[in-house]
Amino acid sequence: MSEEPGLPLLVLGLGNVLCGDDGTGAVAVHLLERRFRVPDGVQVLDGGTLGLSLLPLLEQAREAILVDAIRTGEPPGTLVRLEGDEVAPAVAERLSVHQVGVADLLEAARWRGRYPPRLVLLGIVPESLELGVHRTPAVEAALPSLVEAVVAEARALGHSFDARSDDEMAARGRGDLAHVYGL
Repeated sequence: MSEEPGLPLLVLGLGNVLCGDDGTGAVAVHLLERRFRVPDGVQVLDGGTLGLSLLPLLEQAREAILVDAIRTGEPPGTLVRLEGDEVAPAVAERLSVHQVGVADLLEAARWRGRYPPRLVLLGIVPESLELGVHRTPAVEAALPSLVEAVVAEARALGHSFDARSDDEMAARGRGDLAHVYGL
């Protein structure tokens, strides 16, 4: 790699909010931004199902935290953390409609020699990926823990998210897509 990446930390929420629990990553990053102040040097983004179009952002990142629904053999609602070489196989084996794009995104970054030096995947085991904007109770109950896990992971990497006061959260409002994200 000829040049040093310019973004200290990218927190990238992934998933399709129209497919039940698959939207977990997108919802989690919106909750993160609503409940916490994003520190300098950190970009938090709802990457949804954008796949390869996220490549320039991923290539700029020195460290990346991907947030997504992750299929494992664990019960729905279980918090999952994968790092480094564990990440690509986890997204390659998924059945979700957006997952091919995530696998392609990671492979393209690796192929171009711009894979983030530090990559972590945090997520929740989904129960249902059926069409619908609501998450299952197990995943909904685990969302606050996922947001806290992202905050803790970022802190371990040297980036502190400060909690917003109730007044700050109220002033930010619910946002135009609050009904989709269930915020």
